[in-house]
Amino acid sequence: MVHVADPLAEEGLALLRARCEVRQTTGLKEADLVARVADIDALIVRSETKVTAPIMDAAKRLVVVGRAGVGVDNIDVPAATARGVYVVNAPLGNIVAAAEHTLALALALLRRVVDADRSVRAGEWTRSKFIGRELRAKTLGLLGIGRVGGEVARRAGAFGMTVIAHDPFATEASARAAGARLVDLDELLRSADVISLHAPLTEKTRGLIGAEALARMKPAAVIVNAARGEIVDLDALAAALEKGTIAGAAIDVFATEPLPADAKIRTAPRTVLTPHIAGSTAEAQTNVAVDVVEQILDVLDGKPARYAVNAPRPPSEEAGGMAWLRLAERLGSLAAQLLDDRPAQLALAYGGAVLELDPEPLRAAAVKGVLETFSEQRVNLVNALDLARSRGLVIAERRETEPARYASLLSVKVGSTEVAGTLVQGDPRIVFIDGFWVDVPVDGHLLLTKHQDKPGLVGRVGTLLGEHDVNISSMQVGRLHPRGEALMILTVDDAVPDEVRARIGAFADINAVRTARLGV
Repeated sequence: MVHVADPLAEEGLALLRARCEVRQTTGLKEADLVARVADIDALIVRSETKVTAPIMDAAKRLVVVGRAGVGVDNIDVPAATARGVYVVNAPLGNIVAAAEHTLALALALLRRVVDADRSVRAGEWTRSKFIGRELRAKTLGLLGIGRVGGEVARRAGAFGMTVIAHDPFATEASARAAGARLVDLDELLRSADVISLHAPLTEKTRGLIGAEALARMKPAAVIVNAARGEIVDLDALAAALEKGTIAGAAIDVFATEPLPADAKIRTAPRTVLTPHIAGSTAEAQTNVAVDVVEQILDVLDGKPARYAVNAPRPPSEEAGGMAWLRLAERLGSLAAQLLDDRPAQLALAYGGAVLELDPEPLRAAAVKGVLETFSEQRVNLVNALDLARSRGLVIAERRETEPARYASLLSVKVGSTEVAGTLVQGDPRIVFIDGFWVDVPVDGHLLLTKHQDKPGLVGRVGTLLGEHDVNISSMQVGRLHPRGEALMILTVDDAVPDEVRARIGAFADINAVRTARLGV
């Protein structure tokens, strides 16, 4: 069941209805949602509905929350992470819409479009009252040059503007590619004719544009905010406009929405105010709806999301990333199942071509495999690393440029047990278990024995399994030397009954018997 709590484009709803049962309600308060979400697997919102911890507690089956848009300020992401609930958004769907609206606000402000429109509607025709200013040859200062900021920078270049930007996370190369030059915040505030905000809301950016920052701006400067309302102190902005400290402001987002009737910015001069519509184009609505629905369906199908806010981004498929992700999870699971006690440490080693991948999702997948073995709590890529920290599981990693035997190798050591795997023609395989080189699939029921390599022993095990209707699908034997210690791995169609396992363990020359379930 997917609950859609805010309006969603019909194209997204059609995708959902083709695969899932869908329930749509809009405008519900927290208490109303709490009463309706017990049976849902996914929840989709835009910016209106707040997704709180009580809502998630009531939704016992909840797997994923989708935000049809970019910002997730209305979702309690830490609470979702603690509960193993994915939070996904659609960061690309409304980028163009937001960039275009930013420039529309700047143009409306500088060319006094709103005032001129009101004047004509009032029966006036006074052209001299509305002499505006051009964007050409002005300096645009971008506070943040991520996806939207970059699109604004490119379009500003077409207007003939000089673009500067302040963004602690941007590189000189990325800014240059968008046509901008990186500067510090003070230079941006003092130099820009138009300041446009595109920063995320953090503790450092909350209230960043207040009285002190406004005082550093040019008297002829204007400010545009289509990012996050809390970045601007609206009372300080209204006061600056009244005093003539700056020349104007165009605002699309507000700390409190809807904007309170008594908000001072409503009556401040030289302003253009819009009701949070930067991302509201027909094209953007369709894009974000389809994008978030596709991710919801992926998560419900057990696949990682492209744009999970609280989970590692899946590795590139070009390098076999998803196969490596699956292998990491299976290696962690197998290593944990071969242990007697809960592990205190997990060590990962990356060798060869796997070094080209982002290690974070592989690390999370391996930890997920380990913790699922010992935990009744839901464990996934969202909460695996947090759970590991809370349980004191120490994670160590190393890089190997020339791994043994294989061009690429991923190894996982949990306690005293070490397993490793690689991709064979794109297919993940387990190739090493506790000192023995083998070749084992990563899915299915496994029976593992450590024994003395003697004639007839393998046959006796096979005969006993056959007597109990346990069908063998494949067999691998790894050994250190002839008639020495060996490791046999049988993949079987069904789980081996405990009494059969006990009888195998009683055979002469059998040193240890283990069973494991991978992906079943």
